Amino acid sequence: MTRLTALLTSAILFATPAIAAEAVPRPDQLAFREIYKELVETNTTLSSGSCTLAAERMAARLKAAGLKDDQLTLFAVPDKPKEGGLVAVYPGTSKTAKPILLIAHIDVVEAKREDWERDPFVMVEENGYFYGRGTADIKSQAAVWVDTLIRFQQQGYKPSRTVKMALTCGEETNGAFNGVEWLAANERDLIDAEFALNEGGGGDSDGKGNVIGQSVQVGEKTFANFRLETRNPGGHSSAPVPDNAIYQLARAVTRVEEHRFPTEMTDTTRRFFAEAGAARGDETGKAMVALANNMADKTAEAIVNKDPFLHSNLRTTCVATLLDGGHAANALPQRAGANINCRIFPGHSIESIKAELAKVIGDPGVAITQLPPKRPAPPAPPLDPKIIGPMQTLVDKYWPGLKVIPSMANGYTDATFLGAVGIPTYGIPGMWGDPDGNGAHGLNERMEVRSVYVGRDYMFDLVKAYAD
Repeated sequence: MTRLTALLTSAILFATPAIAAEAVPRPDQLAFREIYKELVETNTTLSSGSCTLAAERMAARLKAAGLKDDQLTLFAVPDKPKEGGLVAVYPGTSKTAKPILLIAHIDVVEAKREDWERDPFVMVEENGYFYGRGTADIKSQAAVWVDTLIRFQQQGYKPSRTVKMALTCGEETNGAFNGVEWLAANERDLIDAEFALNEGGGGDSDGKGNVIGQSVQVGEKTFANFRLETRNPGGHSSAPVPDNAIYQLARAVTRVEEHRFPTEMTDTTRRFFAEAGAARGDETGKAMVALANNMADKTAEAIVNKDPFLHSNLRTTCVATLLDGGHAANALPQRAGANINCRIFPGHSIESIKAELAKVIGDPGVAITQLPPKRPAPPAPPLDPKIIGPMQTLVDKYWPGLKVIPSMANGYTDATFLGAVGIPTYGIPGMWGDPDGNGAHGLNERMEVRSVYVGRDYMFDLVKAYAD
C-alpha cells in the first residue's frame, strides 16, 4: 500500500473534527464489522495464507445477500491455487454509461504471532481501534466494497452505471502472481470501466482524533530494480592489483549516489505542492508554493529537498539497496554486485533510466541488468472534475473546511496495471490514518474505529454519487 502520509501534521494551522461515529454502533455498522472481521481473520499471507479462501468467503456473503452466480466470478490459476480473487458485477440501468470499478487487494504482509502483542489474525477492538494484520492495509477498503454491494442489493438500488468490484491477490509481494495484472491481461472485458477507485488516497489525522487532511492519489511512480555487476579474474590477496571488482563496483555505486535526477512536475504534483504548501504555512510550505510557481527556483528547491518524501516526489530516484561481493577472505574478488532500486517519475521508460544510469556510471566494465518483473509505466490519470468534484462535495459534508488535495505516490499500487490498459485509477479520500502509519507492514497494525465507520459511510456515498 502506498498513500500520502501525514505530511501536514508538522505545521498545520487548524484541525477539523470528523463526523463522529455513534457511541453504540448502528446495526448496519455491526453487519459490516462481521465482513471486516472475517477478512482480517482469513490469513492471506503469501507464505501460509489463501487469498482464494478469502475471495470465496466474500463471494458467499454476496450470494447470500441475493447476487446471482452470473454476477460473481472467482478466479485462480492452476499453479497458484491459493492466490485467487473475485470479481462481482452489480448491473446498472443505462446502456451507454460506462461502469465504475472498485478494487482492493486482499493479500497482506507477513506477520509473526511471537512478534505481535495480539494474534495478528484475530481482529481485536481495544481503546477505539481495530487491531489485526490488514486492518489498515487494506482489508478495511475491501470490506467496504463488499458491504456496499450487499447494501445495494438489500435496498433494491438501481444505479445508472454498472458497479464492478475486484478483490485480488499479489499487491504486497513483488514478483508474486498479481490478480489485477492477470485480469487486465486475460479478462479485460470483465473489469472494463470508465475509471476505478483504489487505495492510495485517504485522510490524515493529528493523532488526537482530528482529521487534518484528505487526499486523492492521482498517478504514481513505477519501479525497476537494476543489478550492477563487476567481474575480475581475481587472485591471491597477498598481491593486490588495481583491477579490483569491489573497488570498481564501489565507484559505480558512489556515482549513482551522487547523481540527482532533474526536478519534474505533473499537473497533480504541481497542484499538490501549491495546495499542501499553502496549508502548511511554514518555511517548507512557502517553498513548496514557490516551486509550484517556478520550478527553476533553486532556493525553494533546496528547502523542499530537506524532506525525503518531497524530494522524491519531484524526481526519479535510484538508491542502492543490496550488496554482495567476493568469494573468500584471502582472495581478490572475482565478482561484486549491487541492487539499485529506482522509483521512476511518470513519463520515463525503464529503458531510459537504465541508459541514464550507464551514462552516470561511465564505466563499460560495470554490467547493468534490469531485473524482473518489469512493471508498466502508464501516464498519470487526468485531474478530471467529474471524478474529483464528487470527492470534494462529500468531503465538504463530512469534514467541512478541508480540501481534497491531489497527490502522486512515490511508491506503487495495482493502479499501475489498470492504467496500462486504459482504466484511469484514483486512490480515494475517506478513512484516515495516524501520523505513525498505524503499523501498516509493521507490528500491531490498527485502524481507528471511527475512521473505519465514518470512512465507510463516505465511501458508500461516493460510489452512489458516481453510480447515479
